[in-house]
Amino acid sequence: MISDRPPLDAGLLSPVRAGSAVESVTSDEAFLRGMLDAEAALARAQARLGIVPSSAAEAVTELCGKIEIDVVELARRARGAGNPVVPMLAELRAADHSLSGFIHRGATSQDIVDSALMLMAARARAVIVADLGRTLDALAGLAAEHRDTPMAGRTLGQHAVPVTFGLKAAGWLLLVLDARSAVLGASLPAQLGGAAGTLEGLGPAGLMDVFADELGLARAVQPWHSRRTAVAGLGAALATTAGALGKIAGDVVLLAQNEVGEVAELAAPGRGGSSAMAHKRNPVLSILVRSAASQVPALAQILQSSLVSEHERATGAWHAEWMPFRECLRLTGGAAELAAELCAGLVISPGRMRANLAVTGELSGGLGASGDLVDRALEAYRASR
Repeated sequence: MISDRPPLDAGLLSPVRAGSAVESVTSDEAFLRGMLDAEAALARAQARLGIVPSSAAEAVTELCGKIEIDVVELARRARGAGNPVVPMLAELRAADHSLSGFIHRGATSQDIVDSALMLMAARARAVIVADLGRTLDALAGLAAEHRDTPMAGRTLGQHAVPVTFGLKAAGWLLLVLDARSAVLGASLPAQLGGAAGTLEGLGPAGLMDVFADELGLARAVQPWHSRRTAVAGLGAALATTAGALGKIAGDVVLLAQNEVGEVAELAAPGRGGSSAMAHKRNPVLSILVRSAASQVPALAQILQSSLVSEHERATGAWHAEWMPFRECLRLTGGAAELAAELCAGLVISPGRMRANLAVTGELSGGLGASGDLVDRALEAYRASR
């Protein structure tokens, strides 16, 4: 029997992000909050330039902060206009008719949606970067502790010359450093252009900077309604990050196989069990991280394709960005949180590493410059802090 309750998306089919910190800043309610924040910031920015009275901007900010809007009903009404801003504005204006002339003054729906998306991205990025930092700390610890722990190097799936586990962890460390740099380097600009990107009815060009400052977002040189490099750029950075974490997870899955047994995920109640085989201890953290790594690049490709945008406003390409943009944030954020837990709790078995290395003992020569390479990675890590 199907319930009559409003639909709920709790992540039942996306456990990688279910209950994660990033989920709370990318929910429908969080996005609605971002749109309301953008409307309030616009009124304040216009007040700072004398376009609207300060008292009106204060009243708009207060209204946007206290109004309660049914998200489910808003989503359904958005089908009529093609975006959620139109029905949201109707709710705001109905709540206080005296402020109608000061709400959304000169703006277009895309200004509010894009700015809300960038706000959501900024808030999600803070969560993601924090979890990448935790992952880096854990990997640096593993690299230092196992700088000289020998294990079989594996190329094309077969034993090669010996390496150290510290060198493997150092490689993971550099991957995550690169990914974090890509995420931090992505520009998250505010959007403000009006009906056709000319600021008609909004105010002077300087209003864009004041609006961005009010939101805590980057300043845009021009409105970017049909110049979608910011969205595509962040999507690419998130795909890189998910892939970097997926590489670590993939290695852990292989090293944790029963016949290898060189590493294991930290045991926890209820984790890794099988519905059919009681003896199994599945590497579920790694599996979930890998699931994100398989999805984010495909979603980011949609954002890349939305760069092809007609004239001053796209017909569908812009609308197609919203869901994959949010899912890239959610999946990468969920993967980063899980990766931090995975790396901090990874159980290492030096004895099994030596035993497996002995299988091809004739190849067990020196370790080359493995230790020095670990030190170089740790230096790069320390320099980034």
